[in-house]
Amino acid sequence: MRANYEQLIARLGRWSSGRGPLYLLLAVRLRALIDDGELPPDTLLPPDRVLARWLAVGRGTVVAAYDQLQQEGKVVRRQGSGTRVCAAEPPAVRDTVDGVVNPLLLHTLTPPDGVILLTCAAPDEPPAVLIEAYQEAAARLARVRHDIGYHPAGHPALREALATYYRTRGVPTTAGQILVTNGAQQALTLLARLLVSPGDTVLTEAPTYPGALESFRDAAALFRTATDSGEFCAALADRPVLGYVVPTGQNPTGGIMPAPARRRLAALAAEHDVPLIDDEVPAELCFSGEPPPPLVFYGMPEQLITIGSLSKLVWGGLRVGWIRATASLITRLARLRAVHDLGGDVLAQLASVRLLSRIDELRRDRAATLRRRHDHLRAELARLLPSWTTEPALGGQTIWVRLPHGDADAFAQVALRHRVAVPPGRSFDPSGGHGDHLRLPFLFSEETLTESVTRLAAAWRDYDGARRPHALRALVV
Repeated sequence: MRANYEQLIARLGRWSSGRGPLYLLLAVRLRALIDDGELPPDTLLPPDRVLARWLAVGRGTVVAAYDQLQQEGKVVRRQGSGTRVCAAEPPAVRDTVDGVVNPLLLHTLTPPDGVILLTCAAPDEPPAVLIEAYQEAAARLARVRHDIGYHPAGHPALREALATYYRTRGVPTTAGQILVTNGAQQALTLLARLLVSPGDTVLTEAPTYPGALESFRDAAALFRTATDSGEFCAALADRPVLGYVVPTGQNPTGGIMPAPARRRLAALAAEHDVPLIDDEVPAELCFSGEPPPPLVFYGMPEQLITIGSLSKLVWGGLRVGWIRATASLITRLARLRAVHDLGGDVLAQLASVRLLSRIDELRRDRAATLRRRHDHLRAELARLLPSWTTEPALGGQTIWVRLPHGDADAFAQVALRHRVAVPPGRSFDPSGGHGDHLRLPFLFSEETLTESVTRLAAAWRDYDGARRPHALRALVV
């Protein structure tokens, strides 16, 4: 056992050399060892006091690090059996869960066979307009001369096209205020690495997009959450290091923030000098037509950062996203980006220039399709699962469902056995709440949506039937 502990200490390396609270630095390093497979599933970690003694820190540092990892679903802590790395396979169904694994990332990395994946909300096939855009881009690429193709801030043609896009939406923008990224997820990761240090507080909505939470967790951030725009505005007075909102086609609820709330949010971000990320990835998917202006329309550009992407409007495999911010911030981000990959795929960026020129047509067609499928999904839920509660979305790609009772994490395991994968609500809430909710996308064909709800209904019958004997025993006792 001593040898095992010595090996762990060696693997931890210079874990405490960064900035921030020691427990977060320890949690970050242990998380990396777990994610890289150096601490395999079911590995027993040293007891709190033992590891604290070996690392020459207080026991509270180790306890806090283990608790952080348990909240992230990386370890399981049980009285009498210690702290273990979580199993690689989903745990057996239970009434409570020890941690939450982000199913969006899990099923993207290891998609299960024969399962309808309701976990990742993105179009599942490239449209004809994308093929045409690539054909035009290939012809344009053939004419390129004296260009090695490394553009850390993005291809000049796409940066100018995006600046034009924002100008048409009433936001004065130059190409120097645009950074092109490999999708919005990279945009979030770059912003987190530049703006967030270990132990900093990031303010988010609850629920919110889990991919953003993963980026902030990777930067060892602490979270403060708000359930509505009023709470979010009030929390800005405490000056978190960063705020993150999805005001249009909110992921996962599909809501749209009213203009007065947007104006107040932008004003308070400026007043309290809090950088605020406006995630507009689903913004083009408003059922009512054109999207409302971004938050920067209402406030000072120094504090307001806008990110966007074509992955939801066109196709998930088109890895083109962007950041709109001040020119000085874009320059800093471009330097950071250059360290990682020297820039994105030029052909995809040239195709995106063409797609942006047709954005009105793309928006109209996509929104019409999504609204039809949204209505069909809600109708099928009302028919087969009438006890589930849903609110109609105003845009985006998903609806937020509340179960009448039980635990969404446990139900998700039953649903997998019925060959349908659903993301439970805790994945969308860094505070661990919303354990009785699910997010369901309405991206698929009506036939697939019907089959999905049919499988969910069968899973619910099994789950609800398994719970009832326990409930009856509790009443008898």
